[in-house]
Amino acid sequence: MSIYDSIEEAAKELYIRALEDIPDDVRAALRKGLAEEQREGNQTAEKVLFTILENIRVADEQDTLVCQDTGLPVFLVRIGSSLAIDGAQLKDRLRAGCERATRERPLRSNTVHPLTRKPTHTNTGQGIPAIKFDFTAGSNEIEIRMAPKGSGSENMSFLKMLNPADGLKGIKRFVIECIFESGARPCPPMIVGVGLGGTSDVAMSLAKQASCFREIGSVNPDADAEALEASLLSLINQTGLGPQGLGGATTALAVHVEWAHTHISQNPVAVNIQCWRGERARAVIDAEGAITYGAS
Repeated sequence: MSIYDSIEEAAKELYIRALEDIPDDVRAALRKGLAEEQREGNQTAEKVLFTILENIRVADEQDTLVCQDTGLPVFLVRIGSSLAIDGAQLKDRLRAGCERATRERPLRSNTVHPLTRKPTHTNTGQGIPAIKFDFTAGSNEIEIRMAPKGSGSENMSFLKMLNPADGLKGIKRFVIECIFESGARPCPPMIVGVGLGGTSDVAMSLAKQASCFREIGSVNPDADAEALEASLLSLINQTGLGPQGLGGATTALAVHVEWAHTHISQNPVAVNIQCWRGERARAVIDAEGAITYGAS
């Protein structure tokens, strides 16, 4: 199998795996939330989280999808600098893998033209799958991470160009406003991604990476960003919105912040929310085309 055949096969398999197998860190965070609601004595929130965990258990037993929304495919691809890769063919194979997953599993297709709403029936189309490339120095492997982004959470995406004078309080205020604006629509408890700095598009991309690809329990290596993550998680869970917006102490499972340096006279802040499923999957392909599926 050529490395490009492996890329296509991995893309197909990752799409299906992400929809069927909730990551261990997400499961643990949901169980932690259930225990918290039990301690708080909130029976409604407890029942919601119990039902969510039962949903996951049944999906495991029946080898089926956790949710009917198969999302839009989003890929984060890291290419080893020691590999000679045709980027155009890599993109074509990722797209082909998504089309195969949709046809062979089969999966519900969600992609439509933004004006005519005409469907493609393939979960691919103009600009879809969404792909972000990065590079790893000295590596001869390709790491592919995939997240199927559902519309309930993706519709709750926000960007604001704050003034530098708004400071840390302004950032926190904006994020909390986004949570109240979102309400129950992104299927809380949610994973909140916050992108800071860069340009407007960079901030949005960082927020997407933060919500979709960070493991729950991980912290930003920057001390200030780590402190902001902890502060925002506490504030969000004090809103009382709770699981599915029905009240409780578990509105968010995690807050992840990613940042970039920005212009002296601007401060972009983006928020991207992921629903409780936190669906994602990961594969590594070596120079010979061997695929290893591992922790996402």
